[in-house]
Amino acid sequence: MTYDYRPYPYARPPGLSAPEPARQVIIVGAGPVGLAMAIELANHGVASVVLDDNNVVSMGSRAISWSRRSLEIFDRLGIAERVMDKAVPWRRGRMFRGETELFRTDLQTQTEAEGIADGHAFPVFANLQQYYVEEYLIERIDALDLVDLRVRNRVLAVEQSDDGAHVTVETPDGDYGLRAEYVIACDGVRSSIRSRLKLEFEGVQFEDRFVIADLEMETDLPAERQFWFEPPFHDGRTALLHKQPDNLWRLDLQLNPDDDAEEAVKPDHLRPRIAAMLGHGNFRLDWVSLYSFQCRRLADLVHGRLIFAGDAAHVVSPFGARGGNGGLQDVDNLGWKLAAVLQGRAAPDLLESYDRERGLAADANLRSAARTARFMSPAPGAERLFRDQVLALAAKASFARPMVDSGRLSVPCRFPSSGADDSRLPRASRPGSVAPDAPQGNGWLLPELAGEPALLALGGAAPDLGLRVIEAELNEATRARYLGEADQALYLIRPDQVVAARWVAAETAAITAAITAMWEGRP
Repeated sequence: MTYDYRPYPYARPPGLSAPEPARQVIIVGAGPVGLAMAIELANHGVASVVLDDNNVVSMGSRAISWSRRSLEIFDRLGIAERVMDKAVPWRRGRMFRGETELFRTDLQTQTEAEGIADGHAFPVFANLQQYYVEEYLIERIDALDLVDLRVRNRVLAVEQSDDGAHVTVETPDGDYGLRAEYVIACDGVRSSIRSRLKLEFEGVQFEDRFVIADLEMETDLPAERQFWFEPPFHDGRTALLHKQPDNLWRLDLQLNPDDDAEEAVKPDHLRPRIAAMLGHGNFRLDWVSLYSFQCRRLADLVHGRLIFAGDAAHVVSPFGARGGNGGLQDVDNLGWKLAAVLQGRAAPDLLESYDRERGLAADANLRSAARTARFMSPAPGAERLFRDQVLALAAKASFARPMVDSGRLSVPCRFPSSGADDSRLPRASRPGSVAPDAPQGNGWLLPELAGEPALLALGGAAPDLGLRVIEAELNEATRARYLGEADQALYLIRPDQVVAARWVAAETAAITAAITAMWEGRP
């Protein structure tokens, strides 16, 4: 099935006829991160204008593997049900070297081994093409009064002052200007905003090149991640196969350094390789692209009134599904902070914590992606010998299998935190971590923790300090994830569902101090 890339309607902006009033936020880029950012701000009562020079969703599947944390964020944005109705959930993987299967993995089992009991609203991962995610986000925006989405509106220039920013916008009907208190650049790895400000990425550009293709075919292959080192069907270094909706399959082929990249993406060259892998030629090439491996980011994500998020701020290899998921976690972190600043509940200094926390998360993703690159493409000598010995040992010994690095899959970053803690409480819910979900009656705990700061009380009462108080049901999951060895606990939860502090028993003064530190963005 070929996706219907229908254009979204362009409307003549009012700024072409008369100056428009200043806005709270301008978002540049209508990919998943920009669209999600607009909805998240609207959830906090902040209006925005989204500008994009295109009028269709992204071509090709692009980001497809959405982590549990992203699905939880989609739930907050109001599209999780639609995503899960269409997506392909998965949790298992198979690892090969040549024709030999080395071992199998189960992400759910790995999660349980870390001390978190089973029982979540969403699967560990779900595959869904990026164009569907963008379509659902746009439909959600259509129902919101606080978001003004403008397609075929290309940003030509950005200027900022102490009290705001001004953008010059090109449309089919002419140019106009628009002011806002803040501008968020979500315009991707080739960000025009970043380019116009002459801001350079820092990091490493790898020489490795990959062919990425969507195949349409009917098959009974299960929904699992299949990864090959030295694949027998492809004269290259690695290969990856993933199931998507609509009988589509994602295939990534890593090329050798001396391969002709232009030839590699041609159907006459690519089809025989794919047929050799599948054992048949009953498939259709839906989309083919070429990409290179890079691990780079901006040194600073906040530049006065200009804020960068998603691929405009940092870029990693698709292996590990860290791009789209990392961008959504930027949204998660920035939305409530920018809203608090705009609404006068916090000083602008709070935005420094976005730069610090998401910068640390970007660094962690870059390190992980760089380790993957070295494992997938080891240098001759000791590095290659180590990689080959690890693969050989992993086929026989389970302890070696975590050392096999085909792309560590995206997990939420735990931010360094000096928030109050108690060692009797579980590691899964330490300060700086996303609060783990748990069943609550016929629903789930995490949605109750979204939106505004909250005090989560388990097995005891919470003082009245002007915050929402949520009394959690004590079941097996909440005890395992929040109580551990304790009989009771109190948690301070940030609006992005991150644990700010926790106590087994706390004085009111200590809780008040933790609330102040949260609004000030102190680590």
